[in-house]
Amino acid sequence: MPKTKICIWYDWDAEGAARFYAETFPDSEVLAVSTAPSDFPQGDKDAVLTVEFTVLGIPCLGLNGGPERPHSEAFSFQVATDDQEETDRYWNAIVGNGGAESQCGWCRDRWGVSWQITPRTLTEAMSAGGNEAKRAFEAMMQMRKIDVAAIDAARRG
Repeated sequence: MPKTKICIWYDWDAEGAARFYAETFPDSEVLAVSTAPSDFPQGDKDAVLTVEFTVLGIPCLGLNGGPERPHSEAFSFQVATDDQEETDRYWNAIVGNGGAESQCGWCRDRWGVSWQITPRTLTEAMSAGGNEAKRAFEAMMQMRKIDVAAIDAARRG
């Protein structure tokens, strides 16, 4: 058992989110589902309270807390992708399952959790600094889903 994990508050569908992540990302699985041992003010006996899962190997706990704590971009999963195919696969899975596009490689899943689907070529360009980073950054600022070919072209100038 890991000493620490990320706890993510959900509006009563942590299990659905965890199962989607397990189906979508490698090294992801649902580990345990805990239910209420008796009725409680917000629910009934046997209602799902928490779900232990991993996303790309990261240990997480989904907490079914209700609508009081909505998600924001202050927390996101950043997924490094190797090519356009992998970028498209994750982006399309998230957005196509009731999610929403945002800018610069960001999107939200249907539960409101933010994701950054970031091709490694973009990260490498930003790390290179100078004009290469500037060109890649300016290209990225025009995108929703990252276009690997366009980033590579910007890197070359």
